[in-house]
Amino acid sequence: MKPFLILQLRPETEAADDEFAAILRKGGLSADQVTRIRLDQQDLPQGLDLDDYSGVIVGGGPGCVSDPPEKKTPVEARIEKAVLSLMPAIAERDFPYLGCCYGIGILGHHLGGEVSKARYGEDVGTSDCRLTEAGRTDALCQGMPDTFQAFVGHKEAVQDLPEGCVHLVSSPTCPFQMIRYGENVYATQFHPEADSAGFEVRIRIYKDRGYFPPEDADMLIAMCRAADVHAPELVLRNFVDRYAHA
Repeated sequence: MKPFLILQLRPETEAADDEFAAILRKGGLSADQVTRIRLDQQDLPQGLDLDDYSGVIVGGGPGCVSDPPEKKTPVEARIEKAVLSLMPAIAERDFPYLGCCYGIGILGHHLGGEVSKARYGEDVGTSDCRLTEAGRTDALCQGMPDTFQAFVGHKEAVQDLPEGCVHLVSSPTCPFQMIRYGENVYATQFHPEADSAGFEVRIRIYKDRGYFPPEDADMLIAMCRAADVHAPELVLRNFVDRYAHA
């Protein structure tokens, strides 16, 4: 089995480490089955060859692809440039890709779709998701119920289905919760790796980043602890199972 390439965008070590552990756990992977790159600390290797990997998994992060350049920190700008540099080859080759939260903005932006804060931002919490007709037969949604809850929290969103994409999961507050481009390029607005404990970590770390009033942190943590969120992790497990030996 070739390793999976995991690209992480979070500059906060506690959040990055917790996300990485969750991706491994929910994907059924061990650390020696992946190549981890924290893009806040490392550049992509020169001459990176997608053929060396089973697939690419992009984690979430506090940046917004729709922010103007002057609003992005140097680290956020460098991270975004690095991820976008891989998208032409991924899209052209239909190479296995799973973008989580920030990753759907990257995919939508690369495909020329509108990614903005105009509509469909979601407060930190859970979203009531539903499989579309296409989602019910998609390989990465196998085993998932028709309706399920998923953890979300984002300021920007894909505003319309990008050209060439298939709509897999929707919700009342954000219609494009999961999409597929070609046969192997996937992205979710929700967090397939997140559970209550992981979201509690993020709430504490990002409480001053404008996602919610800081004084709401304890209430949101209590809500996350009470949430029944299990189905989204099947997206990660199905992605790994499908491409580990492809």
